[in-house]
Amino acid sequence: MRAVFAVLIAAAASVAAWPALAAGNPEIVEIPRDEHLKLKAALYRPEGAGPFPAVIGLHNCTGLKNNSGEIGVRYRDWGQRLAKQGFAVLFPDSNGSRGLGSQCGNPGQRSLRNDRERVTDAAAARKWLQQQSWVQADRVSLMGWSSGGIATLWTVRTARMPVEGTDFRSAVAFYPGCRRLTNAAWSARVPTLILIGRADDQTSAAACQQMVAGARGRSARVVIQVYPGAYHDFDHPNRPLHVRSGMAFSSDGSGKVHTGTHPSARADALSRVPDWFRQ
Repeated sequence: MRAVFAVLIAAAASVAAWPALAAGNPEIVEIPRDEHLKLKAALYRPEGAGPFPAVIGLHNCTGLKNNSGEIGVRYRDWGQRLAKQGFAVLFPDSNGSRGLGSQCGNPGQRSLRNDRERVTDAAAARKWLQQQSWVQADRVSLMGWSSGGIATLWTVRTARMPVEGTDFRSAVAFYPGCRRLTNAAWSARVPTLILIGRADDQTSAAACQQMVAGARGRSARVVIQVYPGAYHDFDHPNRPLHVRSGMAFSSDGSGKVHTGTHPSARADALSRVPDWFRQ
């Protein structure tokens, strides 16, 4: 009898925790990546028992957390919004799990490669989610921002080797750098949406358009949306337009780039992205 009461109490505590999670307080989970590393990740879940469609979010070169050690406001915003719309959202902390800081500087000093380590991180996160009873295993999608957007495109790139397990359902890449992917004759295994600003002076909209045009006829569905007047980080909830210095990549080679919220582009993305994942 005591065992029955214990189970009921545990179940009640679990249900009571859901509203707090849906209100914006993520769970911190660990994802086995290999025998040497466990990825720490922030998880946002909808209310209820599921199963839910799920989304993996890949952070930019700065990292998942801000200078105060909290989940960055952009990722918190997307996690909360998508959870309220019925998606479980998992953000692997690729930088912090390895004890690394920002990876935005000199490429020769960076420890993470978007086409290697971060691709493996995404695959490990997908495998972990697909093992959870509250996830629809065939509806796990991927999204990423800037360098995380690049990692997203590498992850869903048409591969010579078969994908282990059920593949991603779809993908979204925010303002990725596309030049190297173009040179690698990129194409996608799964439907992929690319969102980028025409005024972006860190990553080139024209290069991404060229990449998409080159993949036509040998790729899963790929859609690119270019926002006139929008710079890098256009979907950020509240970032005034300003200039960042010391970046590894910039259109003029100076290391200086513009970054800031673009209200109309952000509003379109907030509507377009969940619709893409529902397909």
